[in-house]
Amino acid sequence: MNQALVTKFPVTDRVKEALAISLRGAQELIPEAEWVQKLAKSAALQSPLRIKLGLDPTAPDIHVGHTVVLNKMRQLQDLGHQVIFLIGDFTSMIGDPSGRNTTRPPLTAEQIKANAETYYKQASLVLDPQKTEIRYNSEWSDPLGARGMIQLAAKYTVARMMERDDFNQRFKDGRSISVHEFLYPLMQGYDSVALKSDLELGGTDQKFNLLMGRHLQQEWGQEPQCILTMPLLEGLDGVDKMSKSKNNYIGINEDANTMFAKVMSISDVLMWRWYTLLSFRSEAEIAALKHEVEGGRNPRDAKVMLAKEITARFHSAQAADAAEQDFVNRSKGGIPEMIEEVRLGGAPLGIGQLLKQAGLAPSGSEANRLIDGGGVRIDSVAISDKGLKLEAGTYVLQVGKRKFARVTLA
Repeated sequence: MNQALVTKFPVTDRVKEALAISLRGAQELIPEAEWVQKLAKSAALQSPLRIKLGLDPTAPDIHVGHTVVLNKMRQLQDLGHQVIFLIGDFTSMIGDPSGRNTTRPPLTAEQIKANAETYYKQASLVLDPQKTEIRYNSEWSDPLGARGMIQLAAKYTVARMMERDDFNQRFKDGRSISVHEFLYPLMQGYDSVALKSDLELGGTDQKFNLLMGRHLQQEWGQEPQCILTMPLLEGLDGVDKMSKSKNNYIGINEDANTMFAKVMSISDVLMWRWYTLLSFRSEAEIAALKHEVEGGRNPRDAKVMLAKEITARFHSAQAADAAEQDFVNRSKGGIPEMIEEVRLGGAPLGIGQLLKQAGLAPSGSEANRLIDGGGVRIDSVAISDKGLKLEAGTYVLQVGKRKFARVTLA
């Protein structure tokens, strides 16, 4: 154990409860014994710990998968600790090599600024904005300059850097590794020095970077941070991690009806993992609910509760209630009350082009595929004729279970 933590503080029931909250759903806590003593010291001295989460604004929107670590931050925030939401505006210009088999293209300053503007607003839907410290790592990274960067680079060896799995594999495969990529874990680690963090959170793919922060704090004579990694959330398919590129995600800016319906689409097995990682219900409540389902209660009831909780978090309780009713209507083949109104010309118009122009299919060929699959309805009636032409009038078009449009064709 670190020498700074040799002084023992009592591990009270309150400390044990805080540890249990820390560990809920977590993948790994490094090292657990030090975190227990940090919690004990914090409780004894009534001094909040500094808990850091850094996110690079590489895209304008956050999806539900990103909120796994945000939820953990909120739980620790509710225990009275100081959480730091760090926006990596400087590190975004380098590009995180974690899990990459090629060099990540650096973002421009304009892209970073545009994305960063939306990040904290979205994160505030989970964190308590009144109790959150917002920082940008350009605050201390820009002033380092060339001299400071060289001094920082001297704190770690190339041999240790090459132990990193993604670098090691790329080197073995003969794929290029740019020198600037070595700077990323160093700069992320230096963030922990600048912020004097006690705990850093991240996904399992961030472990190397998080350990770098611990190493550099020791180099600077600081008490090293502990590390809490959270698992990567499986997306709607229950197989791959949630990702926009996989189209298995729920964006936290999506409308309430879509969000609710997407949660309802996950499997009964995946639902319990989502409960652990996304729900704010206690573990005892979740266990009791799971016991009821195993005893014969319809798992759909539990899924509705989860869908309403997640939807209400990013919208409101009223919106979640309305989304549930909308989902019920659609499940019964009904038409939602609020659907997009579209006005088109060119009657008579073929059904394929109509679906494309109404935004319900990306192309005419995809529209035909949807018709062949039985996924297209007009005024609640399934159609199979790809040659169908519609005359002037108003129609309710439906594609799949969730896409609707009221089209007026002239």
